[in-house]
Amino acid sequence: MKLSKLYRNIGLASLALMGISCGEGDPNSPGIEYMPDMYRSPSIEVYVDYENPSVSSVRVPVAGTIVFTSDEANEMYNYPYPYADSFEDYERAGLEVTSPIPMTEETVEEGKVIYGNFCLHCHGKSGQGDGGVPSNSEYPPPPAYDGNNLKNLPEGKMFHTITYGKGMMGSHASQLSKKDRWTVIQYVKYLQNGGKMVADVSNEASVEE
Repeated sequence: MKLSKLYRNIGLASLALMGISCGEGDPNSPGIEYMPDMYRSPSIEVYVDYENPSVSSVRVPVAGTIVFTSDEANEMYNYPYPYADSFEDYERAGLEVTSPIPMTEETVEEGKVIYGNFCLHCHGKSGQGDGGVPSNSEYPPPPAYDGNNLKNLPEGKMFHTITYGKGMMGSHASQLSKKDRWTVIQYVKYLQNGGKMVADVSNEASVEE
């Protein structure tokens, strides 16, 4: 008798729990959840706080923080760029900053790929400033790479411009790593010289002299 009473109480308790778990007639309601934290974690996920979706949960690194890399060949690209976004430092970069990447046929080809992805739409296929954006809009075309304004532009100024932007051109620091910036500059130098390697142009000038 006692055993049947126990079974009855268990059955009644089960029915009560089933009734509680139902969502008050709403077929889309999950009802009352047992330990909801098991279903929806209250922890803050990487890069997003669901309580404040407009605020990143990741702290900004301390100024001057250097990214660690075990690749010694690329460690130079992790050092902070020590020049500010100012006209004075733009001029300084032109005098003091030089590319750590040699201009070779391989680096020029690598730079051409990056140029096609990020620069061609404004600067044009051969760097004449006739890309699709200025050709099909009211934006003024950028000057030609082999024109008087840019033909002798130092690579340090190019890097500074890609990093911070200049004039109508915005910063590309978020799209291109430091290595990619220097690599695409090798192709820009190639276009500055009319589609020739700098060494070839220098040799031609020596022969003419």
